[in-house]
Amino acid sequence: MFYWLLKYVVLGPVLKCLFRPDVEGLHHVPAAGPVILACNHLSFSDSIFTPLLVKRRVTFVAKAEYFTGKGIKGWLMRQFFVSTGTIPVDRSGGKAARAALDTQLRVLRSGNIAGIYPEGTRSPDGRLYRGKTGVARLALESGAPVVPVALLNTDEIQPTGRLIPSIKRVRMRFGAPLDFSRYADKLGDRFVERAVTDEIMYELMTLTGREYVDVYASSLKTAVVAPTPAPAPEASRSPGV
Repeated sequence: MFYWLLKYVVLGPVLKCLFRPDVEGLHHVPAAGPVILACNHLSFSDSIFTPLLVKRRVTFVAKAEYFTGKGIKGWLMRQFFVSTGTIPVDRSGGKAARAALDTQLRVLRSGNIAGIYPEGTRSPDGRLYRGKTGVARLALESGAPVVPVALLNTDEIQPTGRLIPSIKRVRMRFGAPLDFSRYADKLGDRFVERAVTDEIMYELMTLTGREYVDVYASSLKTAVVAPTPAPAPEASRSPGV
């Protein structure tokens, strides 16, 4: 009930009035049954707009620290994540990725929508980066279709480091569902999981029109703060090429 009130009575109407969403292809999201929304990741606000603009409940996972803040700021952040259907996950330690996938599998097995960012982190410069294969494992293990979701300008609305977003029309594009049932017996095959991930990233590249970089965004971010330079990324390539 609290989630419904915040989404449909409080946050949803306010955000739609302020940001006047321009959304294409929303009909591609099935009206029922398990679905994976695979989104590119440009801004913190991606986790605001996607759940509030899709009619069904969309569940993302976020690190548990977002739910444990103190004071007014901590309370507001908790309420925001609750209102968008986000689930806290302990992402410390080596089993963090598996814990996040297990949480999303439970969402899908309940017939609901799981949201995931295949890049694993926000793009450092607006380009699209190599996808991690967790999205493929989620698709193969659940059997759910994957709907690619392109966030087109959220990096302009709320660039990394900016607390208060600019009031600007948000633009999103939903692609046709991708069916990977032909690989149902290939779970655990790393070559198949890479191929599935690359197919998803290719669709995101097409939908966003953004340049694709064939390295992990997290590796690039690490290289920025590391004392030794990393090899230059290969740009302007299609995923898996």
